[in-house]
Amino acid sequence: MFLRALSLAMISSLLVGCAILSPLPKKTGLAQRLAMFPTKDLPLKGPVTIHWNEHQVPFIEAKNDADLAFALGLVHSHLRLGQMELMRRIAAGRISEMAGPMASEIDHSLRILNFGRAAAETEKRMPAKTKAWVTAFVAGINHYQKRVRKLPSEYRLLGLDREPWTVRDVLTVGRLASTDVNWLVWFRTLQLRDRKDWPQVWAKLVKAGGDSMASFRGTTKQAALDDILRGLSRSGSNALAISGKRTRSGAALMANDPHLGLMLPNLWLIAGIKSPSYHAVGLMVPGIPFVALGRNARIAWGGTNMRAASSDLYDASKFKPGEIRTRVETIRVRWWRNKKVTVRETPVGPMISDAPLLKVAGGPVALRWVGHEASDEITAFLKVQRAGNWQEFRAAFKSFAVSAQNMLYADVEGNIGQLMAIRLPVRRDAVPRDLVLDPTRARDRWQGYLTALDLPASYNPKAGFLASANNRPAATRVPVGYFFSTDDRVKRMAALMKGNGKVTLDALKGVQRDVYLISAVELRDQILSKIDASKIEGATPQQKAVLKSMRDWDGHYRVSSRGAVAFELVHHFLSRALRARLYEPQIAGLMANQARNKALLVKDIERSEAAPLKADLKAALAAAAGRFGEFDNWGAYHRLVVGHPLARLPVIGNRYRFVNVPAEGSNDTLWKTAHGTTDERHPARFGSNARHISDLSDPDANWFTLLGGQDGWFNSSTFKDQVPLWLKGGYVKVPFRMETVRKDFKHKTQLVPAGK
Repeated sequence: MFLRALSLAMISSLLVGCAILSPLPKKTGLAQRLAMFPTKDLPLKGPVTIHWNEHQVPFIEAKNDADLAFALGLVHSHLRLGQMELMRRIAAGRISEMAGPMASEIDHSLRILNFGRAAAETEKRMPAKTKAWVTAFVAGINHYQKRVRKLPSEYRLLGLDREPWTVRDVLTVGRLASTDVNWLVWFRTLQLRDRKDWPQVWAKLVKAGGDSMASFRGTTKQAALDDILRGLSRSGSNALAISGKRTRSGAALMANDPHLGLMLPNLWLIAGIKSPSYHAVGLMVPGIPFVALGRNARIAWGGTNMRAASSDLYDASKFKPGEIRTRVETIRVRWWRNKKVTVRETPVGPMISDAPLLKVAGGPVALRWVGHEASDEITAFLKVQRAGNWQEFRAAFKSFAVSAQNMLYADVEGNIGQLMAIRLPVRRDAVPRDLVLDPTRARDRWQGYLTALDLPASYNPKAGFLASANNRPAATRVPVGYFFSTDDRVKRMAALMKGNGKVTLDALKGVQRDVYLISAVELRDQILSKIDASKIEGATPQQKAVLKSMRDWDGHYRVSSRGAVAFELVHHFLSRALRARLYEPQIAGLMANQARNKALLVKDIERSEAAPLKADLKAALAAAAGRFGEFDNWGAYHRLVVGHPLARLPVIGNRYRFVNVPAEGSNDTLWKTAHGTTDERHPARFGSNARHISDLSDPDANWFTLLGGQDGWFNSSTFKDQVPLWLKGGYVKVPFRMETVRKDFKHKTQLVPAGK
């Protein structure tokens, strides 16, 4: 997430006495917020009605598509304009304009990554209908920003101007949200390439196959870039589709809970739309004009990040000097002189080794990314919103490229399916021999692409359900990827769905709140078996208490659990001891930041000799016992701390920290709340941040919850009103039938065309 990036850089704002020291807005009720919405003299062809429920969830009803798109732009701006402006500037590498000189290196690195590289060509290739839709959406954003009397607090706090949006801005924000999560691994390992044992290190990393953890600690600015790429990208999620064979109604069920950076405002908003061409409800990314997770009259859809190999790194020393283009860009800096930076482009893509926040050993490196080439994800999802069957759903993703998604499907007739939404480079080698390839070798170059229509798909499997959780996808003739999440979540969903019993809505709600972790239980059992074999009984009452709590633990990371605390403390100290003994410091850090940390620790325990392992176990138990008494339960140790990016500022940060409660879950539980191994009280800052369930037997049976609320306006009554629902497992019902919407959504905003 961009919390660290923005807040670190904004510390300098305190030195110049800016508006950030001013108080938050006064509390604002729903009626007050809706009264701020511009309703007259709008460039519409006809009247538009926006129905709102008590949580400020909108359902837009328009008589033509252009008016719907325009009103959707108004709604996104009304709810999240401040957030959208931050995302736009981050995507373009313009943080320094808000935060001052401390952010210039972050901006330089983002300019090199160049998320807007393909925006102009993508816009040029858009079908006329898509272009008209996005143009009208952008017009709605600009009308709101220009006409609204009172702008969100972010404008005053960050010195933002009323700057018009463009179609390219929307596309660039979309690319930022489509970051290749493999970069999070690569950017940490590039500094190791000059080691003599680099081939062995790379082979071990690929074999481990895990994604990076939230616990990585590099330099502060390096971690800031990492937070941006992780927190704003669609890098995690659970999705589950249940066949009509497994439901009482015979229609299918769909459940989604995406994983992103944990912040307020939430990175999703809930909305419904209705026009002649579009009728859908679901979750949308602010500033992006389509329903990403949701349903229409006949189908529902969900997805999880594939962790696909959408990028490659190349040895840029192989290019001739004349093949490398150079441009100079100006970074505008708040409270300081503007800064000019040089960006170099190779025939395959940007020279990322020039990024000041990346430590690259072994020579210059260039990045080739599918996302740097034109593709049309907006058209794909607009087609999904209109799809009525599996064939139409699958065909919709022909133009989809990044970020690659495992897309799940369910329909009113009980059918379910899963496909790979991706533009996948065709490579000769199944597994790369090195992190950095040779662009002069034919076997290292891309040989074309495969799309969703070329890759394996599943339709109505015998098991009666499909589950996805960023795990390794189906095998293909070319490598799909190298670094995937552990199998904990997908196996847990399969276990909960096992059998031939009928799946209920309550069961799906339970799945989304499940906090059992099989890999933790397996590691706990291995540790205890080694302790027993070594005849370690605990030298003090505190050590005995730790051992007893571990033995009694049922593997659930509930806030009330003492066993989870005992296990995680022992896990922390033992893994630290084993890494220190078995690895060099650089490699130890690399291994510590793998999602498969528990699996690697199992192997490290197995290959350890008895005497040193016994010493490590005794030391870990003693250290854990020394900390165990400080935490009454898992919730006292593991916290859900959610705030605005400004929450990290010194002195006044508490003003922007809105949630601090005990956190259920852990790194790889279905209710994901990611954390590093630590002996300190710690917050989760990445994980489950929204929930969706739809029952295809009833158009009105759609439930959603956000960790936070709909509104991005500080101190609004709907800024964080869904937090109690989130913690208790409650949902907001969002009907699909317009007659139900008109009845249940009590608040109405009538938009009037100009001249009427």
